Amino acid sequence: MTPVRIDLNADLAEGFGRWELGDDDALLTVVTSANVACGFHAGDPSVIRRACERAAAEGVAVGAQVGYRDLAGFGRRFIDMEPRALADDVLYQIGALDALARASGTRVRYVKPHGALYNAIVRHEEQAAAVVSAVRDWDPACAVLGLPGSRWLTLAAEAGLRVFREAFADRAYTPEATLVPRREAGAVLHDVREIAERCVRIALGEPVAAVDGTPLRIEADSLCVHGDSPGAVAVARAVRERLTEAGVTLRAFTAGGEG
Repeated sequence: MTPVRIDLNADLAEGFGRWELGDDDALLTVVTSANVACGFHAGDPSVIRRACERAAAEGVAVGAQVGYRDLAGFGRRFIDMEPRALADDVLYQIGALDALARASGTRVRYVKPHGALYNAIVRHEEQAAAVVSAVRDWDPACAVLGLPGSRWLTLAAEAGLRVFREAFADRAYTPEATLVPRREAGAVLHDVREIAERCVRIALGEPVAAVDGTPLRIEADSLCVHGDSPGAVAVARAVRERLTEAGVTLRAFTAGGEG
């Protein structure tokens, strides 16, 4: 039997100035990859650098969580941007994070869009292509992370980027295997045991239930636990413990450079 391996990621560095959000230090002792905010939806240089330093110390892979320029909306509002402007914004964010990461003893190893941008480029052709263009301009060998079946991952693969698929530990899915919008009831899961069991099923290739009960088989290289959710650390620890009990190896999807 082939050993099962999966990555566990979380969104980090989402504080800003005196406003604190999430427990980065605790999460970095649990996850294997860190989606680090780049200052557009959240994060300031000091918060970002601290997250990178802690990630380097814990051996956690750092990824650029790029988003719309929307601090007030936490990057969760769609912005209809001209593609070149979006590409420039994304390239700017990756470069800024990589500078702070390198000063902290690590580097940016992958790119994962955030919030409304993540959801938009599941289907939005122009914006997906713009993000792909920005990543290629930064590093044609970069790894990217996103929703299976999205235009973002399809175009990234066609452009020669290393593509990895993501599932969400604490989010509900539609029957079409997209995320239930946060404004709808039941979009975010809170039962720690249920979340952990769903993660095991996803890692083992077994179906999980969509919001209407439809069975979905979600192929994933990485599982995401949202760092800003209540009880995020407890959820991440429970997920890691349950995966380990099930014989699943936790390892960064970028480890070894394979695609």
